[in-house]
Amino acid sequence: MKISKSKKGSELLTFGGHLEVLRRMLFRVCGLAACVALFVFCFKEETFKLLLAPSEWDFVTYRWIERVIRYCGGGFHFEEFHVDLIATELSSQFMTHVTTAIYLGLLGASPYIVYELFRFVSPALYENEKKNVKWVFLLGTIMFFIGCAVGYFMVFPMTLRFLATYQLSANITEQVSLDSYMDNFLMLIFVMGIVFEMPLVSWLLSKIGLLKRSFFHKYRRHAIVGLLVAAAFITPSSDPFTLGIVFFPLYGLFELSAFFVKNDTNGDADDEDEDSTEIAPA
Repeated sequence: MKISKSKKGSELLTFGGHLEVLRRMLFRVCGLAACVALFVFCFKEETFKLLLAPSEWDFVTYRWIERVIRYCGGGFHFEEFHVDLIATELSSQFMTHVTTAIYLGLLGASPYIVYELFRFVSPALYENEKKNVKWVFLLGTIMFFIGCAVGYFMVFPMTLRFLATYQLSANITEQVSLDSYMDNFLMLIFVMGIVFEMPLVSWLLSKIGLLKRSFFHKYRRHAIVGLLVAAAFITPSSDPFTLGIVFFPLYGLFELSAFFVKNDTNGDADDEDEDSTEIAPA
């Protein structure tokens, strides 16, 4: 049985001592998050210029897609569009400014939060466990930020373009509220960050014996169909290139998850493949 020790390594930490360490950790984390949030709050114009950029037709993602297709010999161009944002309540803009600063403060401080969590749990771990947990925290943080970037540059702009240009009748004028825009923006960004944790979650489930590589072999076709449907929903256009730039990262996550999962040792994967191709007798 392992016993946690203090920094000096000579005194045992009581339950109250652990609570004191946790209190100090939360104080440091909240302090840094508040500083980052205050920094974001002070740079209002620069922050919202970045956040509202996907609402313009000349966003960098659209220009990059057009440039790549033009390089490949195609002549595809996105139609120009503009999203008119409105504030429906008197305090909408101020409250949106405050809440966005808080969310971005937590996002900006997340690497330090992960570091503090590692410091908090590391005294209860063996040396080999510390190495594994350290890489888990590091990989999880990197994958989360990659997912947020994919959400900002790919998923949200495509989703916004479709929903903002979808029209039931020419008599209906599209006006998006600022609250609706920011809610969907933050939700998709954070959801994509969590989705990119799939390889890490798969590895953890594999370590405790709940997931085998045969699962990915068995359901690969189902996953491809599901990911194609999801990509088509995000980018409901007739252009296969636009569909592909969303589908392939999602499929890459699926294959990366399968790579991190332990291989079956009893040949279950081969048996399942044989069962799936076996023809029932007449």
